[in-house]
Amino acid sequence: MMDPNIVGEKHYTVTRGVQKLLQDYKSLQDIIAILGMDELSEDDKLTVARARKVQRFLSQPFFMSEVFSGRKGKFVSLNDTIAGFRALLDGEGDEYPENAFYMQGTFEDVIEEAKRVAAETTK
Repeated sequence: MMDPNIVGEKHYTVTRGVQKLLQDYKSLQDIIAILGMDELSEDDKLTVARARKVQRFLSQPFFMSEVFSGRKGKFVSLNDTIAGFRALLDGEGDEYPENAFYMQGTFEDVIEEAKRVAAETTK
């Protein structure tokens, strides 16, 4: 169990926010499976989109997995990790495609990847 007195208030708050988002998404999965995404409210659709981005953002490129993933490993500081998830919770990633969050280190890396993908699709 996390204790804000040990990990810090910001870390604790962001972690709990991410946990709640993922739990809310899990509770919507049955509705999605039966009725589809179209039957969700706009707020629920936003929850689903953010949760899926969080899931992808959790896949950071580790040094030890370079051989398997083909991606160069990155060191991401705790502060950068917390800031990235805070940005996701605050909706700063809503404009970026889901696939831009996969195997990125920092939120800034996500933005760069989204720009790269957008540039490729406009060619």
